Amino acid sequence: MASDEQSSDSAAVGDDQLVRLASRRSQPPIEVAHVASHQTYDAATSNRKSIIIVASSFTIIFTCCGLNFAFGVFQELYDAMSLQPGTPFTGATPALIDLIGTISISLMTIGAPFVVAWAKHFSPRWVSFIGGCIFALSLILASFGTALWHFELTQGLLLGLGTSMPYMVAVTVAPGWFTTHRGLAMGIILAGTGVGGVVWAPVIKAMIDSLGFRNALRVSGAISFVLVSASSATMAWEPQTLARINAENASRAGHLRGILQVPLIDWHVAKTRKFAAQGLGAIFQAAAYYTPVFFFASYAGTLGYSATAGANFIALSNACNAIGKIVIGYFADRLGRLNTLFLTTFISAAITIGFWVPSTVYGSTDDSRGLFISFAIFYGLFASAYVSLFPASLIEIFGMQNFASVNGVLYMVRGMATLVGTPVAGALIHSGSSAVLPHGYVNMAILVSVLLFAASVAVFWIRIEAMVGPSGKMSLKWRM
Repeated sequence: MASDEQSSDSAAVGDDQLVRLASRRSQPPIEVAHVASHQTYDAATSNRKSIIIVASSFTIIFTCCGLNFAFGVFQELYDAMSLQPGTPFTGATPALIDLIGTISISLMTIGAPFVVAWAKHFSPRWVSFIGGCIFALSLILASFGTALWHFELTQGLLLGLGTSMPYMVAVTVAPGWFTTHRGLAMGIILAGTGVGGVVWAPVIKAMIDSLGFRNALRVSGAISFVLVSASSATMAWEPQTLARINAENASRAGHLRGILQVPLIDWHVAKTRKFAAQGLGAIFQAAAYYTPVFFFASYAGTLGYSATAGANFIALSNACNAIGKIVIGYFADRLGRLNTLFLTTFISAAITIGFWVPSTVYGSTDDSRGLFISFAIFYGLFASAYVSLFPASLIEIFGMQNFASVNGVLYMVRGMATLVGTPVAGALIHSGSSAVLPHGYVNMAILVSVLLFAASVAVFWIRIEAMVGPSGKMSLKWRM
């Protein structure tokens, strides 16, 4: 895959020389022009680096997010252990056990502003590497847990932090290397979530059956350390972005370079209608997105499917997730990323109210099962597109110069929305008198539909705002 950014052949000499080049702004114009002439990557170097960034980012997402999306295997095991005496989960409710996975998924993006700040102040490769160490350590520590809170601390809190650092580095560094093919590139990278869910779930199940769940956690930790460490070594800012970051860092006082310093959004950006619309879209979509994924297996059980078949629904949705991100990302580069973001968000809402809601109403019938299978397939294809198009759309709206700070804050907002939305939706299962039947999920399905329609309205608002130029005049350009 070729990068469309103009780059420099100084990539071969490393970050230090780029820092020196970026700092020589005070030289005479002729010398500046001379330096600039040596700051351009040749096309072959740029293409190779772009391919490496995509492959490494995909591997990071495959490992970290894939293991998080395979938590359903542990959920099923821990639920069974809660009914047995003398286990770490004895007497725990499914909701308390589900909190382990919810904490991890939420923290994956809640820590985004800090991770982005660290990647800008220090180095994206080191931030990602340290996160990979925390990720692996959390799984190994969880293998020694003897109480539920041990797993919530390790497999929940620490795993979420360990996921956030490599994940946010990948989705923040990678978009800068592309323009024309940015949608496709991010689709391939974030397809790692779906591919990882498909691969890791059966692997973990096999390890649990043959080695026991504690050894399965340890082996998973060791494998993830190798994969994330190797991928982190290649993480680097695109040269023009690096020069801009170095200039920003050089202009700040030393005490602002602390580890807790986060990139603040420019007030002129934060107060715009575009930012408000993007924030609302992020909140509504994140509050809804993970709920069906977390409850695929349990809802399938109300339709008469076995636990194995329920796990297969998770794998099916993850497979469609991966395909959808790549295919829709490809077409987004041609139809316009904002156009595609709106269409896929609206379609995911229509799919939920058209397939899942009727499935909960019809009960455990063949029609209901057919509707649910359709929902699992099409939801995986279309709802996941928002995740891959989200970072690409931020560059379209706010520009590369504001991307890192806006990306960090809005990902944090998404994490908070997930932390609230998924537990609330889970609580609605018990609002009916027959929670073990399909009808017990009708309120959850309706809530997800409403949230996704609200997200569609917000994305349409974003699309309209993007048509307004700097002078305040409306542009009629359709491909955005």
